[in-house]
Parts: sequence; structure tokens; C-alpha cells
Amino acid sequence: MNRNENNLIISFNFLGVVVAYVMLALSLWLTDIPLATKGYWGIGVLLLTISLVNFVKYKFDQRISEERISRIEEARNEKLLEDYVIDKAA
Repeated sequence: MNRNENNLIISFNFLGVVVAYVMLALSLWLTDIPLATKGYWGIGVLLLTISLVNFVKYKFDQRISEERISRIEEARNEKLLEDYVIDKAA
């Protein structure tokens, strides 16, 4: 996937989040409940959003770390095989 496709996907997801927040704000504004309850719901949604962003970030970091460890192990195994072949040939 190239960088332009990633930017398009990120922009689309950002737009979706903005639309969701606007719809939430509109629904909280139009409901007939006390202001404290509206604030409680709004803060709950913001905290949930922060938690989800952190969850995705840590899962992404974990995947990158596993890929990096895998590449290091592959390079080490390749080096060991190369050394073994050179030693056998000599």
C-alpha cells in the first residue's frame, strides 16, 4: 500500500470520527436531560476514544516489534548458514 492510499484511509477515518462527534454533540444538545448527565456522557465518550487510540497504538507497536525481532532472527540465521557453508567449502 503506498503513502497516498494510507493518507486517504486516514483522512476517511478522521472524517468518520468527526462526524460521530458532531452527531453525539447534536444528540446531547437536543435531548431533554440534565447538563451534568450530558457532560458525563460526553466525557465517557472522550475517555473511550483515548483508550481505543492507545489500544490501537500499542497493538501496532507490538506488531512492529515482533516483525523487527523476526527480521533480526532471519538475518542471524542467514549469517550462521553463510558461515557454515564457507567453513565447509574451505
